[in-house]
Amino acid sequence: MSKPLKRKDYQARLEPLQLQLVSMARWLAKTGHRVVVIFEGRDTAGKGGSIDAIREHLNPRQCKVLALPKPSDREATQWYFQRYISHLPAAGELLLMDRSWYNRAGVEKVMGYCTGDEYTAFLQQAPIFEQLLVDDGILLFKYWLTVDQKEQEARFAERLDDPLKRWKLSPVDLQARAKYDDYTQAREAMLAATHSHHAPWTLVNFNDQKRGRLTLIRDLLSRLPDTSVPETPLKLKKLGHGPLHESFDLLKPIPDKSDTD
Repeated sequence: MSKPLKRKDYQARLEPLQLQLVSMARWLAKTGHRVVVIFEGRDTAGKGGSIDAIREHLNPRQCKVLALPKPSDREATQWYFQRYISHLPAAGELLLMDRSWYNRAGVEKVMGYCTGDEYTAFLQQAPIFEQLLVDDGILLFKYWLTVDQKEQEARFAERLDDPLKRWKLSPVDLQARAKYDDYTQAREAMLAATHSHHAPWTLVNFNDQKRGRLTLIRDLLSRLPDTSVPETPLKLKKLGHGPLHESFDLLKPIPDKSDTD
């Protein structure tokens, strides 16, 4: 097993990939293509960190992130896929989904939040729904981030000890710890029913999150069409006057802390 990747090495490998992502964004804007990337996996697998690495240097107006909360009472009565449809990308946009409609095949199935009939209907309808998206021209990528239970437990403990990360833990997450095997069975059933030629699943080893992010981003870029679009050169012309200072009449900025020490 490879040693965990050090942050310095990780950053050195990530930077050229992020430059390619910026080029991909130019390509999307020029061609009008639409891209949806689904991130699924167990709690603590590394979905959020991967999404952050992809979107870090992209225009937030173009690169959207979707992480839907629990359905409202009204949404619970809608066709299951309905609340996701309005979030699908328009021309030139990239949608990164931090969990997706596959909640029904995972947490809802394991935790008993849906009926057996609803679960069965989802497994039947998901490939059809995704075929419609692909037929309409959406480029759809589905990633499952894998993590062993030992590593997952270590990450749970880290989140519990860190007040800046504790918000990531919920009572449902803690209940799910005892259902590792149940989630494995649910995942296998999901893969068997929804891994298709038009919308295949890709599994990525995320026991080392840094390596996992690099692997995922490389794979995503390799599966897109040629996204090399020349960057439009920009040039700053000299000002016709000397630099001006910011001025305030009605209100003054609060002083820097160093000014009051």
